[in-house]
Amino acid sequence: MSYGVSAALQAAVFQRLTDDAQVNTLSDGAIYDAVPAGSVPQAYVTLGPEEVRDASDQSGVGATHRFIVSVISEAGGFGAAKALAGAVCDALEGAALTLDRGRLVGLWFERASARRTGTGGAVRQIDLKFRARVEDD
Repeated sequence: MSYGVSAALQAAVFQRLTDDAQVNTLSDGAIYDAVPAGSVPQAYVTLGPEEVRDASDQSGVGATHRFIVSVISEAGGFGAAKALAGAVCDALEGAALTLDRGRLVGLWFERASARRTGTGGAVRQIDLKFRARVEDD
């Protein structure tokens, strides 16, 4: 197994989201690897936790990455958050990402969870879980 492809996968996912017109429009370009300190926009996308497991076989070294992309929205109701989450899924699911290291075999949506957070449940958060299979060179 190699964790070496992790940074390249994260960079490619981030680039794909920032390059996607629909995600950019719905988030007003607020796509973060790390949420900045201070005030944040009413809606934004952030890369979240990741779990990696060995997926090496006779053909070579590989890994399965399960990672979360979160959509955060202060808009009333879940409508705006769900629209942005749908755009994130459209941008990533099945995307043919080019990695700086290794090769992406496939990228799939696994599940989502939507909940209210913040004071009085004023913030909507949708966590989208994806699975990526990578091979290292």
